[in-house]
Amino acid sequence: MENKTPAAGAAHQENKMGVLPVGRLLAGMAIPMMISMLVQALYNVVDSIFVAQISQDALNAVSLAFPLQNLMIAVGGGTALGINALLSRSLGEKHQDMADKAANTGIFLSLCSAVVFALIGLFLSRPFFLAQIQNPAVVEYGTSYGRICLGFSVGLFCQFCFERLLQSTGRTTLSMCTQLTGALINIVLDPILIFGLFGAPRLEVAGAAIATVAGQIIAACVAVVMNLRCNPDIHLRLREIRWNRQVAGEIYRIGLPSIVMQSISSIMTFGMNRILVSFTEAATAVFGAYFKLQSFIFMPVFGLNNGMVPIVAYNYGAARMDRVRKTVKLTIFTAVSIMLAGFTIFQLFPDVLLSFFNASEEMFSIGIVALRIICVSFPLAGFCIIAMSVCQAIGNPLYSLIVSVCRQLLVLLPVAWLLAQTGRLELVWLAFLVAEVISLTLSAIFLRRTMRSAEARIGGADAGTAS
Repeated sequence: MENKTPAAGAAHQENKMGVLPVGRLLAGMAIPMMISMLVQALYNVVDSIFVAQISQDALNAVSLAFPLQNLMIAVGGGTALGINALLSRSLGEKHQDMADKAANTGIFLSLCSAVVFALIGLFLSRPFFLAQIQNPAVVEYGTSYGRICLGFSVGLFCQFCFERLLQSTGRTTLSMCTQLTGALINIVLDPILIFGLFGAPRLEVAGAAIATVAGQIIAACVAVVMNLRCNPDIHLRLREIRWNRQVAGEIYRIGLPSIVMQSISSIMTFGMNRILVSFTEAATAVFGAYFKLQSFIFMPVFGLNNGMVPIVAYNYGAARMDRVRKTVKLTIFTAVSIMLAGFTIFQLFPDVLLSFFNASEEMFSIGIVALRIICVSFPLAGFCIIAMSVCQAIGNPLYSLIVSVCRQLLVLLPVAWLLAQTGRLELVWLAFLVAEVISLTLSAIFLRRTMRSAEARIGGADAGTAS
């Protein structure tokens, strides 16, 4: 497997990430990613909307499966982030050999991850659901859903990897095409397989899982082809897709904090489900619906973030700190603006949002209050997401880990548990706002330190302007 060799002079041609105006570059890199992330958010929500038509038990099963799915996303996304940052930085430093090693070793790591999660899905899905709830219908739905999603996770991991290879070299439009392909396939297959349309068997929750993995596998195949045919900045070779201790260590040095951070999110979600189910099963359904709905707001920010990371990493590698600063400031402004729009929607239309999930009266009474309280933290989260990715992209991944641990394990869960002792469910949602304030404080401090340290390392402009 080898893509086309670039022309002799191509290797010396400056990548667009080092020469285009920052605003135009960020728009060109981020907008395709934001669109594709929005479509992904759509099919995540569509899954739950269709499943909710079966029963609240079915919706609860998909909601309770979120920690397992999030764990896969954590490993796949974190590994891809490490590949992305290392590859982009290597290209900026004109180290072609290291860029190629990052790509090929990253593919190997992604395949290994898929094998591990296939085993987890096969043997641990049922114990995982039994640890959260004793409702037999929810356990059965959830077990089949988990086994399919994890058992065929090779599509998810390869999609993450090969799409990030495209993003790392500035080809975000191609990456968008692969994501759109997977999302559209999922959206089309969902109602067909869940409800048994057009002669297909009625598979209910299992049908949603099959639609998901089918979209991921096909999108991954498209991404492989696009890298081989349209990405001459890196060279993929079958014989080089193997373990490389040095490269893997560097990938995980950057990506491991992200993996741990999202894994912590899985722990947080598991813990919150345990707290909420002690009030009523409808509360866990609301929590699951919230996570699906907030993806419409957070996913565009993650797409913006994915567009920013290679720009920051490339220009840091090329010692262009002025471009790094401009990119960071513009990205933070855009992210907070998106989050403010999300805050407005959640405040004004919580009932409309919940109605998409066939909500019962109990879900409405719980969910309207929950959405209005939690969304207050959105603008703060926008800043934190970008700030911590900047730290990861230019070599301070430990900061991101510290913020995530403090936010979700040391603040959110303990505060939620304490508020639950009051017996008032509406107070539990305040834990999200408390945690985000702590996260904002730490993120601002760490971003300032990271930018100043980067200025000092590459001899850039006066560090006093870094904030």
